[in-house]
Amino acid sequence: MKSMVIVAGLMAVPAVVSHGQELNGEKTRAADPRLLRLQQFFAARDCPLREVAADFLAAADRNALDWRLLPSISIIESSGGKDYRNNNVFGWDTPLQSFASVREGIHYVAGQLARSDLYRNKSLDGKLRTYNPNPAYPHKVKAVMRALGPSDVRVDTLD
Repeated sequence: MKSMVIVAGLMAVPAVVSHGQELNGEKTRAADPRLLRLQQFFAARDCPLREVAADFLAAADRNALDWRLLPSISIIESSGGKDYRNNNVFGWDTPLQSFASVREGIHYVAGQLARSDLYRNKSLDGKLRTYNPNPAYPHKVKAVMRALGPSDVRVDTLD
């Protein structure tokens, strides 16, 4: 009887999928080492945005952005979701812009950084200078990006 339960239990467990593979049409994030790194980063700083870490990755992947960019901007602009209004954790067009949810804001800002005429085809520094003309801004955001780790995080690079 026990062997049947074990077999049935194993059959019910979904297959492990690596980053980039799809399961039921949705990319899995559970095995993505960037997710663990981002969650740990936010947790160590007591940032509420830990709950939407997977959205940062999905938005970055969908828009071909460095996975560290959006979380880093959110750290600079709202202390990782500690101080913001209107679900706008990026200070995007503040105080004019509001979003129905933080998730909506993540995906909207990612799309703008990737496809709008103001940002498209610009380097990281060019995007950051456009985002905020303060000469120190790119340095601040890139310092957070470096703290998050390399752009090509692998399982063996996790702490």
